[in-house]
Amino acid sequence: MYNGIELSASLMCVDWTRAGDQVRELETLGIDFLHIDIIDGVFAPDFTMGSSIIDQFRSFTQLPFDYHLMVEEPSRVFDGFKLLSGDYFSIHQEASRNLHRDLISIRKKAGMVGVAISPATSLKTLEYIIEDLDLVLIMTVNPGFKGQTLVQQSIRKVSNLKALIRQMNLKTKISVDGNVNSKTIPEMIAAGADRLVLGSSGLFRADLNLQKSMAEIHQSIDEGLELRAKNVS
Repeated sequence: MYNGIELSASLMCVDWTRAGDQVRELETLGIDFLHIDIIDGVFAPDFTMGSSIIDQFRSFTQLPFDYHLMVEEPSRVFDGFKLLSGDYFSIHQEASRNLHRDLISIRKKAGMVGVAISPATSLKTLEYIIEDLDLVLIMTVNPGFKGQTLVQQSIRKVSNLKALIRQMNLKTKISVDGNVNSKTIPEMIAAGADRLVLGSSGLFRADLNLQKSMAEIHQSIDEGLELRAKNVS
């Protein structure tokens, strides 16, 4: 955590030729979670790792996992994941026919419960479940491939959601995922983001090592917190 902002490193963006070393380095840099994208090729294009690969990471890291299922009817695959205390498990509102039932199922597995919403999905879809959520994951790009451009309207969605959470006196956290980097982080933090999912444009950059990338991220967070303070005042 940095200045109250949680940092979640996207596992799909690691250098797979030295994934173990990178994860251990991320631990030293203050990463709070490993963000694990599960994509089925149906709800969103592309495919990612299965549970057998994910379980291998448990053997050499104590970081909690921040699961993000981009899977059609996610309840089909719930039993394939071993949730530990501190893990978050987010499913898409758009992919679940019975969202409340699925959230109850996740809670029974001892995970922290989250719902992800795509850029075009209204916050109104959360109206009758938000009290049951530990996390709302706002996609700031469309689900699928890494390296996409920010959907600018999603920043307004973060701001509106933060206002709703305060109005309802909830402890629900807001995570942002997609094109999270030094240019976009200040406005995301200013709007009210509590957690940043860090991928190829912010943390795992071709032009910087992890330590220098993290230094830029910290600076951007500070800028965002200053903006947030001004907005509140």
